[in-house]
Amino acid sequence: MRVLIVKTSSLGDLIHTFPALTDAARAHPDLEFHWLVEEAFHEVPWMHPAVSCTTLIALRRWRRAPLAAFKSGEIQALRRRLRRTDYDLVIDAQGLLKSALPARWAGAPVAGFDRRSAREPLAAAFYQQRLEVPRRLHAIERLRRLFAQALDYPLPDTPPDYGLAPPAAPRERTLIFFHATTWPSKHWPPAFWTELARRAERAGYLVCWPWGNEEERRQAHWLQARGGGEVLPRLSLTELEAQLGRAAGVVGVDTGLAHLAAALGTPAVTLYGPTDPRRTGTLGRHQRRLGVHYPCAPCLERRCPRPAATGVETPCFATLTPERVWAALEAEMRPT
Repeated sequence: MRVLIVKTSSLGDLIHTFPALTDAARAHPDLEFHWLVEEAFHEVPWMHPAVSCTTLIALRRWRRAPLAAFKSGEIQALRRRLRRTDYDLVIDAQGLLKSALPARWAGAPVAGFDRRSAREPLAAAFYQQRLEVPRRLHAIERLRRLFAQALDYPLPDTPPDYGLAPPAAPRERTLIFFHATTWPSKHWPPAFWTELARRAERAGYLVCWPWGNEEERRQAHWLQARGGGEVLPRLSLTELEAQLGRAAGVVGVDTGLAHLAAALGTPAVTLYGPTDPRRTGTLGRHQRRLGVHYPCAPCLERRCPRPAATGVETPCFATLTPERVWAALEAEMRPT
């Protein structure tokens, strides 16, 4: 039986799918899994050993110039490519219109969330199997239930297993600080990052500052100049996965890379201000989710609507101090 998973983006959402894929592969070892994924994240599905094929889609690029995308023939070519593969089932694991429509292009029955469960209820109109999964659950649990219903196996009563191999070598005395994120409101104060880096250096750790674009590179060098450590070269996701497998620990804001650390079991502390970790937070062994203590949190706003009366751009983060973060990281890195 050949199954196409449709989960196009983003990094954290893709990694949230891994435990469901692990469950399904154990319940039905004969299944062959393919994955339709956004071209920018082409490396991610291959991290899971149950994936045997990926097909790339360019929704983000097409949205910027839809007429050009249609004239180029890319969209039609993708439809033909999906039709050429004989799929028995398609699982739309995203529940959005942007995923539901390509899911139909494969020409096979599509399973997905029903109207009450999908993030965009209209997406359910494109499915032959409409499955109810409570929205109050964590995203990982929702996907595990969706796959179990779609592929007809009992939901395992076990912690999420991302299916990734543990690191073979002992961990190094390095820490990776994921300082960059897309929402301005999710940025932890730079002064807090530099104070945390100095604490790490005094404890004998080398702090590594990764980056993914020019703005993040400048920010990484600014933090390194004031807090110490080393700015990493620009790394692919596969290269960063290897770095995380060797690192002693991670501190990160609410970003997809924090979920990669969780999938690898790297001891980590993830910082939540405007977002709600109960639905989409990091989950796994040696993971600590730290939230703020503030009346309006989590506000789910990309930009903080409150003035920075505390001297911190996102005021709620003033309650999430470097001392608190360092204590949590030391606890997670402590041998058990």
